[in-house]
Amino acid sequence: MSTFEPSSSWPRRRLVGAIGGVLGLAAAGTAIGLLRQQRQVSRRAGEDVPLGSLRSTPLTVVADDGVPLHVEIDEVDPAYTTSAGKSGDRRLWSRADEAGPVTVIFVHGYCLTLDCWHFQRAAYRGLVRTVFYDQRSHGRSGRSARENATVDQLGRDLAHVIEVCAPDGPVVLVGHSMGGMTIVALAEQHPELIGEKVIGVGLISTTAGGLDTSRILIPLLPARLTGRVTGQAVAALQRGHVAVDTARRIGRVIANVATSRLAFGGEVPSSYVRFVDDMLGATPFEVVADFFPSLSSLDKFDHVEVLSRVPVSVICGTSDRITSVGHSRKLASRISGSSLLECEGAGHMAIIERHDQVSAELDQLITAATTRADTR
Repeated sequence: MSTFEPSSSWPRRRLVGAIGGVLGLAAAGTAIGLLRQQRQVSRRAGEDVPLGSLRSTPLTVVADDGVPLHVEIDEVDPAYTTSAGKSGDRRLWSRADEAGPVTVIFVHGYCLTLDCWHFQRAAYRGLVRTVFYDQRSHGRSGRSARENATVDQLGRDLAHVIEVCAPDGPVVLVGHSMGGMTIVALAEQHPELIGEKVIGVGLISTTAGGLDTSRILIPLLPARLTGRVTGQAVAALQRGHVAVDTARRIGRVIANVATSRLAFGGEVPSSYVRFVDDMLGATPFEVVADFFPSLSSLDKFDHVEVLSRVPVSVICGTSDRITSVGHSRKLASRISGSSLLECEGAGHMAIIERHDQVSAELDQLITAATTRADTR
């Protein structure tokens, strides 16, 4: 399998927030960028509808241990497929005749839900076949047994989602935070999928190991407990998770401040902070504690090289206080030919804080992946 080589249109680059608008215009030169322009979807897509309100008919994917996973699929609007066909550019539906359309699967992070992809969902709705799902024990998915609350199990869950939701066509995988770790676990378990079934990967605000998990806990614990929590303390708190959840609710104002500081790099609309805090607050602390050991011990940097077979975008905020920018730089250095986008001043929730830049980068990733698949 040949390694994806960067071309002049796929450079490794460091982009600052001030040129986000320019990036959005540049993305209009890609296949999906042109389609988004045709539909008059601006780089502010999603801001005209309530956060987390986008929905489609749900379906259930049952994991190998019986946990039901809540999944939603946004299909391509036939009107745009026809339009693309008339214009002679069908790259977004490469291999459609013999296999099926390209599907982009979005994998969310720790203590979030599929709703965190609100802006990306709005940007691609109707234009690309997209799959969103709640990870086990999160959102509307079923609760996992503690022994299966691991990154490795999340990788197996993703394999099942691919098998059920995109059985016939190629897929592009996009993961944020723990979702990126999920993709790395899948690549370790099923390297044969990379370059065959999986034709592109987006890794956002994530890592493959060396995570300082104490940083994650600040917005998830009562204020009086933050700053002195260890792995042993988390295990102890797990036994009193009901009391912890009550304390979190009582300390909501403090929690909002912590969420703002930890999730975002700068000033953002208060609605963004509430949106993220609602997802964090809805995750029972018992779930937080269940996954904690697996995140703390994660060590998979030796397994990311296989991703060099396909176009990869590594995206991060330079002010990420949870998975610092060094994690993304290390990932990019280990994945030959990958593109590194650093969003200057953005925090861990760059998918919300800098959604315009993120979607523009994903435009280029999807186009590069589907174009490369067409030429194989």
